[in-house]
Amino acid sequence: MTAAAWEVVVGVPLLFFVPGYTVAKATFPEWRVRGPGALRRALEIGTLAFVLSVVLTVLAGELLLAAAPGGFQANWTDPVLESVLAGVALVGLIAGWLRGAYARSAPSPPAPEPEAGEEGAWELTRRLEELGREERRLRHALRVSHAPEAERAAIRQEIDRLVGEQEALGREREVAYGR
Repeated sequence: MTAAAWEVVVGVPLLFFVPGYTVAKATFPEWRVRGPGALRRALEIGTLAFVLSVVLTVLAGELLLAAAPGGFQANWTDPVLESVLAGVALVGLIAGWLRGAYARSAPSPPAPEPEAGEEGAWELTRRLEELGREERRLRHALRVSHAPEAERAAIRQEIDRLVGEQEALGREREVAYGR
């Protein structure tokens, strides 16, 4: 293989894929190319790797031009540029390896810490909706019921209990927001 062919074989992936791929894997270590969405995920990773590699190449070239205005030839076969991109790829590879990007199973993403008043908001909303539906169902049953007064009193008592539980949940939530 001639020197020009060797430069192409090493240079093209180094310019257009490797640094971006390693930085993308270091940034998103939980991304895997498996399962039903594997093709889509591979396309996303490949596109991100290409775009990041081009951006990193441009940034590295600009930094080299700024650092040595007379000593850097701005072409893609310059060994200084390739060395800088290989260094970026190595740093991305090490960071990705340390974050578990290349492990067999994906690392679990960090759990976001809830802000004050946010914990359990979804569960509270769901519970309030369940209570509201049950209350509406019982009120409808009371309206259309031809049951004896004892059964209607039991339905009213259950409606009062549901309303009380809804109000208690609302008060608890107000106290949580007040902290």
